[in-house]
Amino acid sequence: MRYAIVGAGAIGAYVGASLARAGAEVVLIARGTHLTAMRRSGLRIVSAQGEYTVAPGCTDVCADVGPVDVVVIALKAHQIAGMLSEIAHLVGDDTLIVSMQNGVPWWYFQRHGGPLEGHALETVDPGGRLARAFDPDRVVGCAVYSSTEMIAPGVIRHIEGTRYTLGHPSGHASRRLEKIAADFAAAGLKAPLVPNIRVDVWTKLLGNVCFNPLSALTRSTLGELAGDSCVAPTVRAMMRETLAVAQRLGVTIEVSIERRIDGARRVGDHKTSTLQDIEAGRPLEVDCIIGAVVELGGLLGVDVATTRHVYGLTKMLDRSTQRTQERRTA
Repeated sequence: MRYAIVGAGAIGAYVGASLARAGAEVVLIARGTHLTAMRRSGLRIVSAQGEYTVAPGCTDVCADVGPVDVVVIALKAHQIAGMLSEIAHLVGDDTLIVSMQNGVPWWYFQRHGGPLEGHALETVDPGGRLARAFDPDRVVGCAVYSSTEMIAPGVIRHIEGTRYTLGHPSGHASRRLEKIAADFAAAGLKAPLVPNIRVDVWTKLLGNVCFNPLSALTRSTLGELAGDSCVAPTVRAMMRETLAVAQRLGVTIEVSIERRIDGARRVGDHKTSTLQDIEAGRPLEVDCIIGAVVELGGLLGVDVATTRHVYGLTKMLDRSTQRTQERRTA
């Protein structure tokens, strides 16, 4: 199958490089100096398992690529709406859309079957634009358990983790979805197919909801946050609130709060994607990760006071950072 990776940043480029190295036909959609570097010297992956360079196709014009079998959307959640007209060039009658977003994804309540069936969260998909743009029967959810960072244009460092859990919102596993999982596995990526991808959404969110914003607010790594006794009450409170929201939606998370914190501690001096964004002056993934939990708490009558406070502080930090960037570029 032919793959297009939209948003070939740290995660997208790593996935694309892995697939290309295994022989899959891959086109990376990127821009700026990163695209220039990949066109000139290929895409280099640096990891504890070794280094390698691949030279997949890469472009910033989706119309030049045309319809593909699989579109992997590795953009930040708030970037997708602005790319819809470009992504449309990649989507044919049978194209599958693999969504690799952090937080609560736009498709969460599609093929859900619960009381919020079809509901679009304003913090995730204002006005339901994404829900209308993508056929829910061709969407594949993907929970990413992998840490990477772009250390230079065209160079991605893989830190740890190769798990990319896949699942259709309805729980159905088609032959084409099984083929994607097989291609990922051939590329050295663990890609189990699960009947309820929403469990993985909340399992990952349990850590992201607190560690991502707190890392940006304090400029601290995962290991530092997980090991700080003063921050621990805030971390645990946000996790308890997130678990309560998930449970109200009928999702039971098997991972305990202590195990999730210990996992972050073991990762050590890794900068979350939100911390990387704040250091680079980029807009933050605030709404889909934290805002969605706050919005759902309001809809479901769950007390999310601590998460709401951190959400407000992180939104203020995001606005302040963007004002600084605007002054620098004015």
